[in-house]
Amino acid sequence: MSDASRLPRRRFGAWLARWGAAACAVGGAPGAEAASAAAGFPERPITLVVPFAPGGIADLTARAVAESMARTLGQPVVVDNRPSAGSIVASQLVAAARPDGHTLLLMSNSHALSVSLFRKLPVDPLRDFAPISTLGSFDLGVFAPPGSRWGSLRDALAMARAQPGKLTLGTIAVGSTQHLAAKWLETLAGVDALVVPYKGTPAVLTALRAGEIDLAVEILGPMLPHLRGGAVKALAVSSQRRHALLPEVPTAQEQGVDGWVVASWNALAAPAGTSPAVIDALNRAVRAALASPEVVQRLGPLGLRPMPGSPIEMRALLESEIRRWGQVIREARIEAE
Repeated sequence: MSDASRLPRRRFGAWLARWGAAACAVGGAPGAEAASAAAGFPERPITLVVPFAPGGIADLTARAVAESMARTLGQPVVVDNRPSAGSIVASQLVAAARPDGHTLLLMSNSHALSVSLFRKLPVDPLRDFAPISTLGSFDLGVFAPPGSRWGSLRDALAMARAQPGKLTLGTIAVGSTQHLAAKWLETLAGVDALVVPYKGTPAVLTALRAGEIDLAVEILGPMLPHLRGGAVKALAVSSQRRHALLPEVPTAQEQGVDGWVVASWNALAAPAGTSPAVIDALNRAVRAALASPEVVQRLGPLGLRPMPGSPIEMRALLESEIRRWGQVIREARIEAE
């Protein structure tokens, strides 16, 4: 194992040791230092840097959680949108901030994807950030126009096997969760399809309704209003179990695509070196937010599954997503930039 691969584990091990000392010490210096670090926290407004544009699911999630956290912590939590490819701009800003808990990052599976999509990243998602908590996950769906000749994903895949290269799947940009999920669906289903990337969800929806593509792979949230309005129909969801908002739509696994369980997720992190006691205070505020009826009411219609967790669980998710999407990217033969 290389020094580079060992470094994140050593750093995280040290972080865990400090966490344990802060939580378990009865009167020793480590516990006193941790208590002192969190005694006046937060002492000023907190900035939550979001690597996506305003109005999207990530931004709406961040704002709902931030408002609730502000009530718990007694200081404003201000959302600062810094969109960029691979979430690099936002990540650099937070990684360089003082590790005092007053500058936070909305992490997502884009951070896991970036590890394999970029040859060299200015920040390491495992080394340069202290996990706080996961926030939620968003299932994906496979959609067809209302007049489609297919009533199920199984039917569409049967045609794709009989006529290789004929089935077209629309997604947003190359390297996005949706694009890689479509490539992975193609692999797991054993079909030769054409995955067509578009600039954004509106363009995918327009192409689907115009018949330019046969199917679309997209996060459920942005598609729900169009489903309710009859502009599209859902053939499958990407979750392990049927989605509560679409109980009549079967999963891809129910239709023979074993293993196609995909979700977009987001989480909160602070700069590496942030006091474990401060991390604990932030984690408790996140948990309170996700349990708040107001937050649940705001985010439920977007298809979010609340997913509060410990810092250890968040890191485990990030590590596992880096491995999984790295394999998908290699199998799809997508060249790193």
